[in-house]
Amino acid sequence: MGTVFSFDVRGGEPDAVAAALAQAVAGLHRTDAVFSTYREDSQITRLARGELPVGACDPEVAEVLELCAEAERTSEGWFSSTYAGSVDPTGLVKGWAVERAARLLSGAGAGGVSVNGGGDVQLRGAPDGHRPWRVGVSDPLRPGHLAAVVSAAGAGELAVATSGTAERGAHIVDPRTGRSAVTDLLAVTVIGPRLTWVDAWATAAFAMGSRQALDWLESLPDTEALLITAGDEVRCTGGLAALLG
Repeated sequence: MGTVFSFDVRGGEPDAVAAALAQAVAGLHRTDAVFSTYREDSQITRLARGELPVGACDPEVAEVLELCAEAERTSEGWFSSTYAGSVDPTGLVKGWAVERAARLLSGAGAGGVSVNGGGDVQLRGAPDGHRPWRVGVSDPLRPGHLAAVVSAAGAGELAVATSGTAERGAHIVDPRTGRSAVTDLLAVTVIGPRLTWVDAWATAAFAMGSRQALDWLESLPDTEALLITAGDEVRCTGGLAALLG
């Protein structure tokens, strides 16, 4: 998927956790093979070319496309699974794959799981009985510094996803124009239980711009966000403060 994945897994029976970890890594490679828009032989590329119907693809393809359709409806079109007229679920599938890997490890008995896919993180449980998982949010205007630290204290699962231009430049598309999003934002970090959704919401919110995005994110259940503009203005949802620490 063109990025780095890392795992931090605590507790559980070692052999069972090791087997689940191997399965999770294999699952990520399989997701890349099926969904990569850069591979000429991937199922998603063949689907986009009209060579393969959805029914002939792995069941996960239909699942992800259905989730993309739900994200598009919820965001009123600001999230899209098409690019240049072709199917492209890139904005959701990485979060979905990371979330699935984390659930697999928890299901194998791990007491604390952190799976990081290119800076987007799914957390489950806790690293030990005395402290929660904590995730630093990079400051896009001050490289090497943090804009905030998110704490998963009291949450059985928590996900953190960021969309912006600091790491990869202008890569987020405005679905209305098909071109790079023109926005006052440098970064949007969205926090909620599931990375599948917060990954998609961060992408949609960035394309919206800060004012519309903040109102929309406030309307979503179990969702908090931090928005940083090019003018070094910080905006956040009403419940964000409770998650910082």
